[in-house]
Amino acid sequence: MSAVRVLSPGALALVEDEGRPGWAALGVGPAGAFDRGALRLANRLVGNAESAAGLELLLGGAVLVPDADVWIAVTGAWGAVRAGGAPVEPHTATLLPARSALEFAAPEHGLRYCLALRGGIAVPPVLGSRSRDTLAGLGPAPLAAGDVLPLGPEPATAVPAADLVPVDPPADGPVRLDVLPGPRRDWFTDSAWQALTTATWHVSPRSDRTGVRLEGPALRRTREGELPSEGMVPGAIQVSPDGSPTILGADAPVTGGYPVLGVIASASFDRLAQLRPGQPVLLTPRALRP
Repeated sequence: MSAVRVLSPGALALVEDEGRPGWAALGVGPAGAFDRGALRLANRLVGNAESAAGLELLLGGAVLVPDADVWIAVTGAWGAVRAGGAPVEPHTATLLPARSALEFAAPEHGLRYCLALRGGIAVPPVLGSRSRDTLAGLGPAPLAAGDVLPLGPEPATAVPAADLVPVDPPADGPVRLDVLPGPRRDWFTDSAWQALTTATWHVSPRSDRTGVRLEGPALRRTREGELPSEGMVPGAIQVSPDGSPTILGADAPVTGGYPVLGVIASASFDRLAQLRPGQPVLLTPRALRP
């Protein structure tokens, strides 16, 4: 079985797949790749099943070396990626020769690279998933220099002949996210909902896979106190007592006591993964379907 060695993990390198849904009753969140679409695309480009485990690389700096030739694809963030010194194009299936260093510079667009390797990362699953949950501490530990990651067997599907997908890089300017009314909108003034959906917010540096904090106007409540803990989902917009909203991310807790004013629509969720600190965010209201 072939493998890839980690020479440097960069800022944070995690094994991620499509997550472990269905365990919320036991207090376990779904986790999984933050940019789900990027992982699925990378896997398709190298002929993997979309559910195969890949790597999520925050802010670049990672250096990996395979012990055998392996097809790779890089999606998500855009930046200078080199294989054996040669540039690797994004959204393209590339053959990485054995013992050639795969190096990731800091991304120029976006925040998180997604790397798929043919065969997928074959570390042992936990509760049916190979994903790291940074909040619960489940799944494979964040990668460290010297780690060796086994790859799975050769997939039955060949590497697709159409090996390039024209996808735009993550936006550098304002990013629009669709938002639906949350279950506790009645805890807030009408002006709070208006502010949420008309203000220009900015991503806080205090954001991570658990939640993307937004900086902007305070969102005022009509009620005092806090809720008993209730169920939470990725994309829920919790508002803390000081009026600051946080969009729960891929490693969201399964319960929480802050009221939820809105919920990011599923089709917009992946964009959260690539938001950079200070980047403007616009929340566009969408009505619930009857």
